Amino acid sequence: MAAKKQAVDFEKSLGELETLVNELEKGDMSLEDSLKAFEAGVKLTRDCQSRLTEAEQRVHTLIESQGEMSLQTFNNPDAG
Repeated sequence: MAAKKQAVDFEKSLGELETLVNELEKGDMSLEDSLKAFEAGVKLTRDCQSRLTEAEQRVHTLIESQGEMSLQTFNNPDAG
């Protein structure tokens, strides 16, 4: 259940980050609001990166626990 909660939190954080980026790109915000949005974006980025690192470590541990420690390339079809 905790993994599902983390996934939801990750998706929510990523969505918030996308919204902030869109707002900043419009250029309609005051300097002060832009700085606040940028600061929030940095925090969200760090949070998302931390969650991705945790997920990577969990996958690494699962592979290692199966006695098949080998690095494999992950081909993401969504990556350009």
